[in-house]
Amino acid sequence: MFKVKKITPIGDRSWYIKWIATIVIIIGACLNSFDVQPYSQAVMSVGAGLWLLVGILWYDRALIAVNSAIMAIYLAGVIMYFTYYV
Repeated sequence: MFKVKKITPIGDRSWYIKWIATIVIIIGACLNSFDVQPYSQAVMSVGAGLWLLVGILWYDRALIAVNSAIMAIYLAGVIMYFTYYV
């Protein structure tokens, strides 16, 4: 049996941000499943923003790209909600 070596940091500030972001994303997904607008989109954009910060701290271009796009999409949804529905 082989052992998998962990390469992500443990115990530094990115570790805490990563887990807070994960919890925020899970809460946002729960809000989204119950169609709680615009709170689900706002919470998901915060979670994506936190993961974007983790990507910047890790210098991981894939995390930066995907979370920049996701954050922009959810923020556009929040803006659209307040522009068209309020």
